Amino acid sequence: MKKEVVAMLLAGGQGSRLYALTSNVAKPAVPFGGKYRIIDFPLSNCVNSGIDTVGVLTQYRPLELNSYLGNGQPWDLDRSDGGVHILPPYQREGEVGTWYKGTANAIYQNIGFVDMYDPEYVVILSGDHIYKMNYDKMLEAHKAAGAACTISVLEVPWDEAPRFGIMAVDGEDNITEFQEKPKEPKSNLASMGIYIFNWDILKKYLEEDEADPESENDFGNNIIPNLLKDERKMYAYRFSGYWKDVGTISSLWEANMEVLDPENSGINLFDEKWKIYSRNSGMTGHKINAGASVENSMITDGCNISGSIKHSILFAGVKVEEGAEVEDAVVMGNSIIKAGAKVKHCIIAENVIIGQNAVVGQMPEGEEAGVATVGPGVYVGDNAVIGADAMVNDNVKDGDKR
Repeated sequence: MKKEVVAMLLAGGQGSRLYALTSNVAKPAVPFGGKYRIIDFPLSNCVNSGIDTVGVLTQYRPLELNSYLGNGQPWDLDRSDGGVHILPPYQREGEVGTWYKGTANAIYQNIGFVDMYDPEYVVILSGDHIYKMNYDKMLEAHKAAGAACTISVLEVPWDEAPRFGIMAVDGEDNITEFQEKPKEPKSNLASMGIYIFNWDILKKYLEEDEADPESENDFGNNIIPNLLKDERKMYAYRFSGYWKDVGTISSLWEANMEVLDPENSGINLFDEKWKIYSRNSGMTGHKINAGASVENSMITDGCNISGSIKHSILFAGVKVEEGAEVEDAVVMGNSIIKAGAKVKHCIIAENVIIGQNAVVGQMPEGEEAGVATVGPGVYVGDNAVIGADAMVNDNVKDGDKR
């Protein structure tokens, strides 16, 4: 059962800034890029990096995420020796409450799972980001540096630095200081939320952190500062590829649009050398009917297109009727855009019906228009109008305006 490395994937995020899109599912289960969910990216990165043992720590509305993961077969993680394991919080004898109190506490509660594989190294990952990364190269850098902890970092614009955990480093990229979301950052090297620890060292610090009643039980606020305080060797691993936190409606829409322009955006989902794996929808091929128009778009399994599609992503089972126009839009699974409707610069969630001649969103003119969003299962009535930046999570009557 011994493994050199075990990955622990934090996938319990609520994703509150995605509003209607996460009202019933955890953020890592949100659909992305036509046939994927956000969690497909770290899982696929693990498999492509040679990591075959992954603990997925779930918490907020885990039902759909758990069902999607199943036995891990789509990611080649259906193994008797390792594989994917779903790890919800649990109540131990003498304790009150079952929630993970913080990121560090989440790993602490699963020390027994990690110990079962007796690893030398543990990779801590977030289920909230879109990126492709070889964790094995990061592990090689961690070993070469002789570090107790290695944190993957990337340079961000200085005006965005206060949103992140920020590293100050010396000339050899050893971390000398860590600031959690600083008002006045000393660097623009931002943490990506990807850590590699020597397991024996991390376990010690997790146990000490849990025994501290004043601790927030968090990696950024507690574990990393404690390592620095004790002068443990910490290394910053510089990442230069595509990485995006899709924690807001606008960033999620933008990342989907960037999928359609892989040469310029840096996110290539058509790369055979580093595939992103997902669960198969099981639907038939898509159908483009006579008179339909499709331009620079991704049309997934089971779609039936009779209208006009331009620079958009349609997930499995979407139907677009004759005369309907879809542009700069993300339309999630099994939604229906009825005849004459105009759906532009927006996100349509799963199982939505957009009525005849309805208007959802608008293309930017001059100042950039916001991204309209329609939540899952919503019916937008005939001739209804949903304006730019609107957030709709309940049914809209015929002719109504939002």
